[in-house]
Amino acid sequence: MSRAFRRGLGQLKEALSRLRPSGVLLPAWRESYGETPAISFDDLIGIYLRDYAAKAAVDFLADQAVGAGFYTTVNPDYAQAEKAKAVVDEFCEQVNLDGLLQVGVREVVAAGNSFWEKIAPDHLENLKILPLTGIEKVLRDPYGQVRGYRQTASYGGKTLAPESIVHFCWNPVNGEPFGTGLLRSLLESVSFDGETRESLFKAKAKMEKFMPDIFEKYAGPDELWIFEGISDDKLAEYQRVIKSKPKAGARFVYNKPADIKTVQVDPRARFEGYIDHLINQFYLGLQTPLPKLFTTPGFTEASARAALELAERKVFSLQRFVARVMEKDIFGPVVEQVGLLSHKAKVRINWGLPEKPELITMDILKAFELGVLDRDEVRNILSGLGWEIEISQVEESSRVMKKA
Repeated sequence: MSRAFRRGLGQLKEALSRLRPSGVLLPAWRESYGETPAISFDDLIGIYLRDYAAKAAVDFLADQAVGAGFYTTVNPDYAQAEKAKAVVDEFCEQVNLDGLLQVGVREVVAAGNSFWEKIAPDHLENLKILPLTGIEKVLRDPYGQVRGYRQTASYGGKTLAPESIVHFCWNPVNGEPFGTGLLRSLLESVSFDGETRESLFKAKAKMEKFMPDIFEKYAGPDELWIFEGISDDKLAEYQRVIKSKPKAGARFVYNKPADIKTVQVDPRARFEGYIDHLINQFYLGLQTPLPKLFTTPGFTEASARAALELAERKVFSLQRFVARVMEKDIFGPVVEQVGLLSHKAKVRINWGLPEKPELITMDILKAFELGVLDRDEVRNILSGLGWEIEISQVEESSRVMKKA
């Protein structure tokens, strides 16, 4: 018995080992210390709040993706389809899922991540969006399975169980546990030939910082006044008088030799090409035509439409990603916890408003034949569709009363 038990246990371990992935995803040090985002969430939120173009691009994509709202559908062949849809719709209304999406999808677009806490994991009744800056590390085993989400010390330093978190991880790169949003590439520095180039956002910020200094330097005094053979005291007096003189109007005439020279900027000191390149690269990183549409002269309607069509592909991709996460991690548990089968109910999220079926004349006549509509109702509907039907005073009064 003992030998048979040990032999059976060995076979079980062997079978389980075959189920485990053989490829190691994490080096040992990452498994021990956890993994942090390549660009801190503080920096990503900072650029969203402080850069107008970045905020406009993020808001544009998020509004295009979830701004029109959503509705749910179920598998009509499932016997409990109506109940499954009613349970999910009630949950969506109770937790204000539409409002959560307005916040969460902006985080996904900007930072590539959004963390929603389930309340409670074993019986889902509510959802709460956790602050991005409150997530410090993701803990994973060597095979990439998440073991926990560690919060920062300022948020208590707790390690949250993976089953209690819905993690919207958009576009993870190179097996990272965090997603990649639009703003990451703008904050990434580049190392080349032993030197590190500052990020595109810092280069743009530095340019914008220097622009007022350049403007003040070259838009200020543009004349040089030279008086020969006068004392320092007299020169200081002339300087005070000249400074007090308005820019427009007549100039002074003195009985001593004077030389006035106009200060001109070196024509070689032109930065338009550099500025245009920097701004264009920044807009490319945002992956949306919105800034260009509002700032570039000569953007025709045709080119604007083509640019928006390209942005639609990004929006569709984002919608598919969000829908799959919601269906798996939110709708599925909600259906299962009331005793229904989520894989048979197949509750799906659809973006926008449900399309109303087009009412045709044959449908109206069929409803009349089945007794669903009476004669007066059919005449009223056909009249509303544009049919020239004479309606008697009795019918008109009846219709007014029904409306009232």
